Amino acid sequence: MVGSSLSQFILAEGHQVKRFVRRETRSSDEIFWNPETSELEVESLEGLEHIVNLAGESISSGRWTESLKEKILQSRIKSTRLLVDRILKMQAKPKTFLCASAIGYYGDRGDEILSEDAPAGSGFLADVCKNWEAEALRLEREGVRVVRLRIGIVLSPKGGALQKMLGFFKAGLGSPLGSGTQWMSWISLDDLVSSIFHCLKNENIHGAVNACSPEPVTNLEFSKTLSGVLHRPSAPRVPAFALRLLLGELADSLLLASTRVNPAVLVNSGFHFSRRNLEGALKYLLGK
Repeated sequence: MVGSSLSQFILAEGHQVKRFVRRETRSSDEIFWNPETSELEVESLEGLEHIVNLAGESISSGRWTESLKEKILQSRIKSTRLLVDRILKMQAKPKTFLCASAIGYYGDRGDEILSEDAPAGSGFLADVCKNWEAEALRLEREGVRVVRLRIGIVLSPKGGALQKMLGFFKAGLGSPLGSGTQWMSWISLDDLVSSIFHCLKNENIHGAVNACSPEPVTNLEFSKTLSGVLHRPSAPRVPAFALRLLLGELADSLLLASTRVNPAVLVNSGFHFSRRNLEGALKYLLGK
């Protein structure tokens, strides 16, 4: 979802784009790779100015089994390691390597305001993000500008969290989760795409970058706002124990964890958020 939108945006800005694909290439704007088998020709990367890695198994595809958790971790490690290994062998290395990470890096932190210099948290997602970012950091020692984009909850009716919520909320079954006091740091899809392009253009940006709106909301506020935009009633809260019973570890790490993130680097570098207010963003995204 993000990669397709980003490609369209960069093309519209007048630049060339090559896409990494895991099937036989069909045109000159595609590059074959397979992180599982470490297949990627160094020659196919020559001439690229910026490389963006967004690859990773979905963290919300179902209850976390040990095998799924390993797949979530390895899909990120293997893809990033393969790209970094090949970039290190390039004759002319790219100017920028932008690697996706996530605000899961900070873990469950209650009401604490988390800028990019905040330490990593604890738990499975925090460990995944730390290992993911560590692979990308190997390029910094070789003079490549590395941006580690810690992405919040991406809002789009095309996919992700919002798409999964819409059916429930349209039916009047949408509700706060647990106490509802946990913070949700979100970003609209168009702002995420714009922020990635902003980071590629701005050579002064490097290191960790929080990609989320400057106006995070609590889960209760999110639920009320989405119900209001859809003109539907809000259902009673779903108890935390019910979520844990249904989803196990995923519930605590993804639905009940509180992460109040401040996008200090983007704000201080002059990035303009088109959708910084949740109600306005939802109205725009849902055509209300």
